[in-house]
Amino acid sequence: MISWRDSIMKKITKIWKKILLAVVALIIVILLAVTLFGNMALKVGIEKGATSALNVGVKVGRINLSILRGTLAIGNLQVDNPPGYEHPRLLELGKGKVAVSIGSLLSDTVRIKEIRLDGIEFVLEQKGMSNNVQDIINSISSREKEEKEAKVPAEPSGKKLYIDELEITNVTVKAKLLPVPGKADTVTLKLAPIRMNDLGKDGAMDMAKLSSKILLAIAQGVAQQGAGILPKDLTATMDSTLDKAFELTGTATEKGKEAIEKGKDLGKEISEGLKGLFKPKEEDK
Repeated sequence: MISWRDSIMKKITKIWKKILLAVVALIIVILLAVTLFGNMALKVGIEKGATSALNVGVKVGRINLSILRGTLAIGNLQVDNPPGYEHPRLLELGKGKVAVSIGSLLSDTVRIKEIRLDGIEFVLEQKGMSNNVQDIINSISSREKEEKEAKVPAEPSGKKLYIDELEITNVTVKAKLLPVPGKADTVTLKLAPIRMNDLGKDGAMDMAKLSSKILLAIAQGVAQQGAGILPKDLTATMDSTLDKAFELTGTATEKGKEAIEKGKDLGKEISEGLKGLFKPKEEDK
C-alpha cells in the first residue's frame, strides 16, 4: 500500500518534470528566436555597412549564426559593379566562416577569433581610361577624406570589432580588358592568400571600414600580381590610386612597404599581409 508520503513525493516529482520540460522548451524557443533574429540583424548589418563603404549594392544570400558553437557561416555574398559597366558583379564570395566569442556580442567590442573568406570571384573591368575597381577605390578615398576633414570624427556605425586573424583564400580575378587586335580581352589571375592579424586596435572600425579594407587588400593583390600580365597603364593607375587610398586609411601591406624600401618592382611582390585594419560597433537601431 502506497503511503501518503510516497503519494506526495510522486506528485512533486511529476510537477518538477513538467517544470523541467517547460524550461527546456523555453530555452529552445529562445535559442531559435535569437538565431532567427540574429541572422536577420547580421545580414542587414553586413549589407548596410558594406554598401555604405563601397557605394554599390551588397547582398548576402544566406547567413547562419550558431550560438552554441560561436560560429557564423556566410554564403553567396555579392558586391555589385558601379553603374555603367557590363558585368553586373564586382565580387562574389563562395563561403565565409567567422568564429566569434559569444560573450562579447553583448559588449561594445565584439571579439572575433578568426574570419575565413574562401572562393572569391573578382571581376576587373576596363571602361575607357578607368575601371570598376578604381571607381570604387576613389569612392572609398572620398569617404575617408570627408571623415578626416570633418570637425567631429565619424563614429563607428556598428559595434566595434577586434579580429585576431582574417584570411582570404582562392581569389580568382577575371580582368576584362579593352579589345586590342591579336590579344585576349580577358585575363585570369589567381591571387596568393591574403592574411591579416590583430585588426581593430584603434577601436575606430566598423563594418563599413572592414569592407573597404578587404576590397583594398584584394585590389592591391591584383595590381601587384597583374604587373607584366595586365596592361602597364592599368596597373600603374591602380597603384597610384591605391597609394592615395592607403595614405588616407593609414594602412599598407607589409610586402608593399618592403618593395618601396628596397626599390623593387611592386609587380614582383605578393600581397600577404595587411595589418592594423578594422573594428565595428552595433548597427543603428
